[in-house]
Amino acid sequence: MTGKKNHDTLLQLETAIVKVLKTIYDPEIPVNIYDLGLVYEINIKEKNTVEIVMTLTAPNCPIADQILAEVKNKIEFLDEINECNVNLVFDPPWDQSMMSEEALLELGML
Repeated sequence: MTGKKNHDTLLQLETAIVKVLKTIYDPEIPVNIYDLGLVYEINIKEKNTVEIVMTLTAPNCPIADQILAEVKNKIEFLDEINECNVNLVFDPPWDQSMMSEEALLELGML
């Protein structure tokens, strides 16, 4: 695959992944995890293995396992993805400044 084709394919795949992430919500906040700023990195590796580096709004989130499983399952449901690994981190800690403008508007914070 040429460099441009490979770049375009990766860009399309990342766009599809972001679209999926925008369907996953923190049940306590009516905003998706992507716009909340909980997703720090999307790494597409060899053989379309994806690594998601993300955090939660609080380290003691009672449904952390449910959110992480939903991320993994929904991304692996994409035809192009062979595997998804979710890496949960708390450094840097999440804060409201990481939210998108859309999320801030949704929550009446702008």
